[in-house]
Amino acid sequence: MVLAKPENKHVLKAFDLTGKVAAITGKPGGARGIGLEVSRALAEAGANVALIYNSSTTADTIAAEIASANNVKAAAYQADVSNKAEIEKTIQQIASDFGRLDIIVVNSGITSNVAAEDYSAEQWKQIMQVNLDGAFYTAQAAARIFKDQGRGNVIFTASVSATLVNVPQKQAAYNASKAGVVQLAKCLSVEWVDFCRVNCISPGFIETDILDIHPKEWREKWYSMVPAQRFADTYELKGAYVFCASDASSYMTGANIVIDGGYTLP
Repeated sequence: MVLAKPENKHVLKAFDLTGKVAAITGKPGGARGIGLEVSRALAEAGANVALIYNSSTTADTIAAEIASANNVKAAAYQADVSNKAEIEKTIQQIASDFGRLDIIVVNSGITSNVAAEDYSAEQWKQIMQVNLDGAFYTAQAAARIFKDQGRGNVIFTASVSATLVNVPQKQAAYNASKAGVVQLAKCLSVEWVDFCRVNCISPGFIETDILDIHPKEWREKWYSMVPAQRFADTYELKGAYVFCASDASSYMTGANIVIDGGYTLP
C-alpha cells in the first residue's frame, strides 16, 4: 500500500529523490515559469526529469542544462494535455524511455479575463479543456503506470483562485476550473490510495509571464491585498514540490497546500 511506512530516514534523506523519474506538464510546460522551477527542484533533489511542453523553442536546451547541472537524465517531450490520446501516449513514452515513472506534476493552466455573462462556449471550453480535463487526462495516464508499478505520486498545481474570488479581474472559468482541480485531487487521493499519493499545491501571486500581461492598476490592487506586500518568485515554490514528491510527506494524501503570502487569510 502506498501509505505504508517508509524507512525512518534522516530528515534530509527523506527529501532525496535520487533514482526517481518525474514528469512535469504545463502550458507551455515544464520549460517555463513554475514548471521550469519545479523541474529544476526535482532534479536538484536527484530525480531524472521529463519536461512536457506544448509550445517551446528552448525545451530541449533547458532539459540539457538541467541534466548537466544536476548529473541526472532529463529530456523534453511535446504534447497537448487537452488531447487525451496525445498526453497518454507521451507519458507512456516517458515511462518507456526512462524505465519507470514515479512522479507526475500536473502543472497545466491557462487563464482569461471575461465577464461571466459574456463567455462564449468556446472560451469556456478552452479553459476547462486545459485546466481541468487536461489535468485529469494527465493524472489518469500516470496512474495507470503507477497501478502497475504498485506506487507513484501525483502533484497537481491548482491556485488560490480555487478558494476565493479574485478581484478586480473577472475570471469565473479559471476559478471554477482550479476549484475542480482541488476537488479532483481529493477524490483521486481516496480512489487511488492503494497505489499512489495525490496532493495539490495552490500558489498565490507568483511572478510569471501570466502576471505581466495584466494592467498596472490590477497589480497594485493585488499588492494591497497580500499581507506579505510582495509576490513570490517561482523558486520559492521549489521546496513544497520536493516535499510532496518525497518520503518527507509519506503520510500526506488529499492535501491542498496554499502558498500565498497570507493572501487568502484576511
